[in-house]
Amino acid sequence: MRILALDLATKTGWATNDPECSGVDTFDVRRGESPGTRYLRFTSWLREKIRIIEPELIIFEKAHHRGGAATEIAAGFATHLQSTCADLDIDHTSVHTATLKKHATGKGNASKEVMMAAYRGRFQVEPQDDNECDARWLLDYAKVNYGR
Repeated sequence: MRILALDLATKTGWATNDPECSGVDTFDVRRGESPGTRYLRFTSWLREKIRIIEPELIIFEKAHHRGGAATEIAAGFATHLQSTCADLDIDHTSVHTATLKKHATGKGNASKEVMMAAYRGRFQVEPQDDNECDARWLLDYAKVNYGR
């Protein structure tokens, strides 16, 4: 099963298993742009990733309602992701942060530092940042729980 895993944020971490690769892409709003431009850019990027990877499942980290810009952006990306998946008939699911942290470290309240250390131990490579780290853990979670 081809999987695309996404840690949705201004710096979106992504990972896929066919071929096994990962990275981070940034969706900053440039000077003079409407804030909505971020979502147009994200949706265009997502459709291109889907065209290249042809995923059967897209998994993403569920946005938390803590308030502020970060939550607004993650929720907005999740909405655009869901509508894109509906339009292209692609299965998608979300994973709560605590569930992902428990999968990665055994503790549902693990810090970013603990998540990164577990990543280095499991994958024997240094992640670009915590966004790529989370995306790779999402991919691992999907393989364990949804892979065939």
